Amino acid sequence: MNLPPLRAATITVTALLIAMSPLTASAAPAPSTAPTSGPESDAAPETGRGRTVIGDGHIDMGPRFDHGRWTVQIRDDTGKPAVWRNTDDVVLQVKDQAKVEVPQDKTFAFLGKPGSHVWLLPQVQQDGVLWPGWNSQEPEVAATVEREVTWQLTDVNGPGDFILFLNGSFGTPGIIFDGRKRLPQETGIEVNSHVHGNWAFTRPGTYLIQVRMSAKIKDGTGHTDTRTLRFSVGPQDPHKAFAAKTAQTPDAAKPAGPSTDASSAALWWGAGAAAAALAASVVWRRGRRLQTAPGASDAATEGDTK
Repeated sequence: MNLPPLRAATITVTALLIAMSPLTASAAPAPSTAPTSGPESDAAPETGRGRTVIGDGHIDMGPRFDHGRWTVQIRDDTGKPAVWRNTDDVVLQVKDQAKVEVPQDKTFAFLGKPGSHVWLLPQVQQDGVLWPGWNSQEPEVAATVEREVTWQLTDVNGPGDFILFLNGSFGTPGIIFDGRKRLPQETGIEVNSHVHGNWAFTRPGTYLIQVRMSAKIKDGTGHTDTRTLRFSVGPQDPHKAFAAKTAQTPDAAKPAGPSTDASSAALWWGAGAAAAALAASVVWRRGRRLQTAPGASDAATEGDTK
């Protein structure tokens, strides 16, 4: 499929926003519910071993019971069969194909000045670009969790800013996480859900994004796990991200400054808006976007708590 050029894409979104009434601030955005790649039970039963860089195709992050232990892992759908991997063994590569310009529309001002660059892993799948989502569909999770999984952003370490947002109705963006604001932030993921959003990074380099997922199962037992997602953004060697200190380390060193690479890619605002307008349901609670957990700390606590 031929993607529209930047200018046409920006005009498309602008026209939609002018023509249609925007969502109110209290309304939850409509996510793009991704087509599933098959039953979640088709993943290999054993956790995959060995380090891997994933820079294209579909992956999901989510909770899983690995031999009875609650953990947050990455479901890698780039091979057959699909396999769950430990987050420490995976670098998620954001190639320069994902480098786009911030449109003139002020609705996207939270990404930076118009014309400035961001690296965007989009809500709608694009050839040659990683398509990360999140799900709560692992069979034991789907069968035992009571209502929803709580997902928190607890730390962001990188050379620039990180924002996760959705294209809601008619392209209106709804921010889920904003690493520039007070942490932790949280949202809820309805059980047995599979969702995609827009993962935006404002500068190239290595990002360590710490996430915590918690849930209560039907017998009243609570589970929580904190893990770090590793992103390599831009033209650097993605394997360097394996050497970066984890977000749990207070003195984690930030990577070197931005590259001077000037390559760019087509912007996908138009395609994202069109797809999001077709979304049929909201899969997390209203009012939980950008919620700061009162009294919470950034300290990580891995494994189960009962």
